[in-house]
Amino acid sequence: MIPDIVQIRVGQTDNFAYLIICPKSLKALAVDPGRSPESLLQEIEKRKVQVEILANTHGHQDHIAGNQEVLEATGAKLAAHPLDVKSPDIALGEGSMLRTGLLEISVLHTPGHTPGSVVFNPQGALITGDTLFVTRCGRADFAGSDPAALYHSLMRLAAFPVETLVYPGHDYGPRPHSTIGFEREHNDYLNCPDLNSFFRLRMT
Repeated sequence: MIPDIVQIRVGQTDNFAYLIICPKSLKALAVDPGRSPESLLQEIEKRKVQVEILANTHGHQDHIAGNQEVLEATGAKLAAHPLDVKSPDIALGEGSMLRTGLLEISVLHTPGHTPGSVVFNPQGALITGDTLFVTRCGRADFAGSDPAALYHSLMRLAAFPVETLVYPGHDYGPRPHSTIGFEREHNDYLNCPDLNSFFRLRMT
């Protein structure tokens, strides 16, 4: 089933939170409330959806600081990779599947920016967190970052069909979301022919 995907600006920051909504049941999965969870909570109330799962793309505080407030307000379960978020209700890894309403949302483990970074893959779309931005990619110089792993994660995403929608964790590009086709054309990081060229571009 094709979900309704709602991109939500988090407060006055460049972060994005998301709602992935089953249009039949109005049940939903929420992603990355950030430091201002009221932005996500207001959208949940506006759309009258039932959030069953709160999922994190990775463990950096600008994405997860509002977790507890959203969990308490919605009664949702927390889903995250345990390398990044300690003791989630639902431990995510490569090949995990999240279900809400009639939706099935697959999970890709995409390490590099952090060890436990994941990308959510509802039908026709990728919620990419800080792995892939519009025309850019995540940093790989933090503690726990791995530029080689990030390169391989990006190559996985680049292999998705060109029409696949890309919803990033930050508004860092010329538009708030794009497609894999747009990224293949305009994102230098996805066009690096090998790891050495990626390393030179990302790390220098």
